[in-house]
Amino acid sequence: MAENELETLKSLIRDIPDYPKKGVIFKDITTLLKEGKWFKRAIDLMINACRKEEFDQVIAVEARGFAVASPIAYQLEKGLVIARKPGKLPYRTEKMSYELEYGTDTLEVHQGDIKPGSRVLMVDDLLATGGTSKAVIELVEKLGGKVIQCLYLIELTFLPGRAKLKGYPVFSLLKF
Repeated sequence: MAENELETLKSLIRDIPDYPKKGVIFKDITTLLKEGKWFKRAIDLMINACRKEEFDQVIAVEARGFAVASPIAYQLEKGLVIARKPGKLPYRTEKMSYELEYGTDTLEVHQGDIKPGSRVLMVDDLLATGGTSKAVIELVEKLGGKVIQCLYLIELTFLPGRAKLKGYPVFSLLKF
């Protein structure tokens, strides 16, 4: 991948200061998603980063993770499992609570969506403190699966997310 392509992709991410709370600079990916050519290029580069991994399923993290995980699962012909906030899934769920850089939250996955022994690619839009990702990993493992790689559109390198995921391969396309 060319460095100028990465710079173009980075330039399409909008910073929103003080959202969702004062002191946080939110990385808004909607400005990239609306640029079809560049959205496609970002997904293609993410696919290239995981193509050599062997996995059965992709797990997408609510909500922006759905936007990047879905085309990856589709292109690689893998099943898609979604991790959602409480009360959003209609069937019996397993859940895991975690801390964010600005609070706490919980994610749920349908029971039975991750089969014991499944090799799972975790995909999200952003790696920050790693709390969400760690919760998803624990949820996958609780259901008998194994996360084989954590794949992100963006990583905030000034936060300890990567360190929290020690022992798991991590790839992030854009680093801020």
